[in-house]
Amino acid sequence: MAAPPQGRTEPYVCRGDDGEVYFVKGRSATRPGLIAEWLCARLAEHFGLPLPPYSIATVPEELIEADLTGWLHDLGVGEVFASQRINAVELTEVHRELVPAAVRRDVIAFDWWVRNGDRNLTVAGGNPNLLWNPEGEGSLVVIDHNLAFDPDFSADDFLKVHVFADDIPAMFSDFLARDAYAERFRAALGIWDEACDNVPESWGFVDPERTIPVEFSLMETRALLDRAFSETFWQLPR
Repeated sequence: MAAPPQGRTEPYVCRGDDGEVYFVKGRSATRPGLIAEWLCARLAEHFGLPLPPYSIATVPEELIEADLTGWLHDLGVGEVFASQRINAVELTEVHRELVPAAVRRDVIAFDWWVRNGDRNLTVAGGNPNLLWNPEGEGSLVVIDHNLAFDPDFSADDFLKVHVFADDIPAMFSDFLARDAYAERFRAALGIWDEACDNVPESWGFVDPERTIPVEFSLMETRALLDRAFSETFWQLPR
């Protein structure tokens, strides 16, 4: 069963066959968005970011046909990206300073790597696309990468409005940290071929008949990620 959509990319709240509740993104997140979500989840997990459990799930046609409200129209039939619901709330200004410095830097480095400009929070507000798990001493939970690999990514905007922007100057000037991140990027890319092989075939096409390919190049995306090993990767705009 599913609840009404939430948020800009309209994730649905669904219960899976395993009994767990998931936030599910389907057709309304766009095919390129789903591919980006899946690839970043695999990379982020192996990079060491704290993600909720996730998977590629399947929405049966019978579920859509049985919906008389129209809520599920933009979810669509077939493979979807599912992120397990956990006990957490949206990260706010109050939580930001509770996030350990090392974790803040990890989020910055990963977002810079995959060109994810959709993690913003300033005193004027924003949407960090991060969660805070209040259990114990509290911990960060990283979600939402469907807007990564953005061809219109703005480095200037990233530096100004990223949720952890205050950490950027010191981090980008730390040569030891930069070398360590390069090794972590390289290690995370060890999952690349497997992640690409497991992208659902249906996500590669705009239409159900699979006649119109989506505008998403795995080769160009890999080239984008490989820039992490160039001299210019950590250069900030002047």
